[in-house]
Amino acid sequence: MPDPGRRPGKHHPESIPGRVVASYGKRVLIEDDQRNRRNCQLKGRRLKAVCGDHVEWYPDNQNGVVTAIAERSNELRRPDSRGRIEILAANISQLGVVIAVTPEVDEFLADRYLAAARLMGADSLVVCNKSDLGSLNLADEYEAIGYQVVRVSAESGESLELLAAALKGHTSVLVGQSGVGKSSLSNALIPGLAVATQTLSEGSGEGRHTTSTAILHHLPGGGEIIDSPGVRDFAPPPTQLTRVDFGFPEFDEAVQQCRFNDCLHLKEPQCGVRAAVDSGAISARRYRSYRELLHLMRRLKENQGG
Repeated sequence: MPDPGRRPGKHHPESIPGRVVASYGKRVLIEDDQRNRRNCQLKGRRLKAVCGDHVEWYPDNQNGVVTAIAERSNELRRPDSRGRIEILAANISQLGVVIAVTPEVDEFLADRYLAAARLMGADSLVVCNKSDLGSLNLADEYEAIGYQVVRVSAESGESLELLAAALKGHTSVLVGQSGVGKSSLSNALIPGLAVATQTLSEGSGEGRHTTSTAILHHLPGGGEIIDSPGVRDFAPPPTQLTRVDFGFPEFDEAVQQCRFNDCLHLKEPQCGVRAAVDSGAISARRYRSYRELLHLMRRLKENQGG
C-alpha cells in the first residue's frame, strides 16, 4: 500500500500535507489529514497532479495553492489514441478487475488489466460480479493461478462483505468492461455515493467533468476506491518486451528454464514457457493472451518511434 507518510519537501512556510482526491487540469480538490476538502490551484506550469497524489499546499483566501507533489509509488497509465501516455491515477495499491456472466467476458482485456497491475507493482483482485446469474470458468482459472477472487452480486448483496474485506486497507481502482457493474458495486459498498459525487461536483464547480475524471471515495469499513471512468478501454503503456512475461505470474518458474535471458517465448529454442504450455502447466489461453499483449506492446513502441 502507498506510504501515507511519503511527503514532498515544503516549498512555502505555511505548507501542509494533503492528498488529491480529484484533478481538473490546473485545479485540484485536496483532502487534508482530517478529510476536509478544499479547491486548490497548482502553482507553476510544471506541476501536474492526478487523483491519489500526495502534495504540499497552503490556504489562500477561500481556496488553496499546491506547491509540490511527492514522488509516486506507482501510476495507472494508458496510451491515448495517439500513443501518448496518459496518467489516470497514482499511488494505487490494488487493481480490482471486474468480470461478470453478462456481458460476455473479454478475456484478453481482463488479462491485460491483471498484467498491468503486476507490472506497476499493485496487488490484483478479481471481482466476479452477478454471481446470482451463474458461475464463470474464467474466475476458476484465475483462482487456480493464484489470483484472489471474490464472487459477489451487487444486485442481491451476496458476499458484499467479502468484497469490502478485500478492499480494506487498500487504495483500489475497479476496472472492467462496460456493463459488468463497477458503478453498481461502488454504490452498494458506499451508501449515498451518488449524492456525495453530486455534492463534490457542485462544490468543485466542475459539474459534468466529474463524469470523466478520477475521484477518490472512502469505504465505510476502511480503504478507498478511486472511481475512474477513463479505464474502461485500456492497454498498459509500452514496456520493454522482455518484461511483458512478468505480467503473468504463472510464467515465473517456467521462465527460469529458458535458455536465453531475453527469451520472448515465441520461437526461441529451449523455451521453458512454451514447454510448460505443451505440458499443460500453463494454459494455452493465457499463453495466447501473453502473445497478444507482446504484439500490442511492440505496436505501441513502434507508434512512439521507439
